[in-house]
Amino acid sequence: MPVPKLPSEPTDSNSSATTDVTPVVALKELVARLHREQNKIQDLLSSLGFALRSFNNLNQFLELIPLMATRVTDADGSALFLYKPNGQVRLEQLHWQDSRQRKNIRKALETVSSQITHQQNVSGLATTTSILDAQMHYHLGPDVQIFGTAILVKHLERGWLYVLSRDPDYGWTETRQKLVRLVADQTAVAIENDELAVELRKKERLDQELEIGAEIQRRLLPRQCPSIPGVVLAARCKPANRVGGDYYDFVPTNHNLILPPNARETAESGRWALVIGDVMGKGVPAGLIMTMMRGMLRGEVLHSNTPAQILQNLNRVMYADLENSNRFVTLFYSEYDPKTKLLSYSNAAHNPPMWWHASTKTVTRLDTLGMLIGLDANSQYENGQAQLEPGDTIIYYTDGLTDAAAASGDRFDEENLVREFSLACRYCNGPEEILDYLFERVQQFIGAEKQNTDDMTLVVLQVSN
Repeated sequence: MPVPKLPSEPTDSNSSATTDVTPVVALKELVARLHREQNKIQDLLSSLGFALRSFNNLNQFLELIPLMATRVTDADGSALFLYKPNGQVRLEQLHWQDSRQRKNIRKALETVSSQITHQQNVSGLATTTSILDAQMHYHLGPDVQIFGTAILVKHLERGWLYVLSRDPDYGWTETRQKLVRLVADQTAVAIENDELAVELRKKERLDQELEIGAEIQRRLLPRQCPSIPGVVLAARCKPANRVGGDYYDFVPTNHNLILPPNARETAESGRWALVIGDVMGKGVPAGLIMTMMRGMLRGEVLHSNTPAQILQNLNRVMYADLENSNRFVTLFYSEYDPKTKLLSYSNAAHNPPMWWHASTKTVTRLDTLGMLIGLDANSQYENGQAQLEPGDTIIYYTDGLTDAAAASGDRFDEENLVREFSLACRYCNGPEEILDYLFERVQQFIGAEKQNTDDMTLVVLQVSN
């Protein structure tokens, strides 16, 4: 009787094939999982970058930071601490996956910030990494693993980003640490961008206010020179900044608030005050003082006092306002009478105007003794007079012209101005050409591309032949 045939055992080759399949599948699954993780991280970081570019509100962006840090590291949660301007630490944002534990975690972290603030108030010490880390470990307990990295803005520590995990097998791999630092760097960029935006808005507001101030000042300076019988005038002011401290004015001494048409000729034929001044300093403070001085001076002119009395009264009134400002004013005040061609004047330490005598073709200075406006409440001033003749020319100027400096450091100085003024009076046709010539010579001296560092003002008066 034949022996029944038993089922054959698996051959060695079949067994080998079966065992080879398992590692290949596992490897493929591992690669696929890593690829998914990589795509997830890339998507999260891409979303964070998009938020950084799109959000105008810093707080909205900071709300995402702990969430992103948690997601890219597969942690349980993340906390963002920022330093206040006084250096104290504040829990800015928290994300925790388990909603049941979130309240306790937040309470522990808020205790961390309050404890550090208390230590600072008692000891006066600044927040350090060691203090923050120690408080985190103490209040969260040994079951929570912690990894933190600094938020650095322009190499200055502005806070810390912590990632937290309760998983005992969780490891702070190099990749996870790099991802946390990357999120922290994005946070620093957002903070810096926000601060730059704030500064830009402040600058825009300041620019707008300066432009308003400059426009007001431009309106306060004479828009055009008046028509005074027997003389021709030209004037120009070039402020170094949009708002300057130079001042010039033409004021009729018989000024009325409202003049009827038939009285204008009488007003123009009366005496005129020609004034030039310079507030020490530049910018808005100097412009404000100049504006204040203009109003006070115009009020003084109406009282029909002598030039010296006008400066004395102006000095007494302005002294109280200038006493604590460390700013003073130089001022040259003059009055011209078209009927007699007599120029009466008084000087409060301003650059003396230059007088070109047409008959002798020489230059002299118009000057009297007198202190700066605002320096001494009891300053005394002197009167002076000049009898002008046909063809005579006078320039009123501020020290921006004589102090104009070339690249070598040399200054244009008064001697150069006298020489160029004499040439201009000989060869230029009228005050406007003299004005253009002198400004051109100063600009050539300092350099065609260089901007003036001080306000420059020039007024030219020429007696008609």
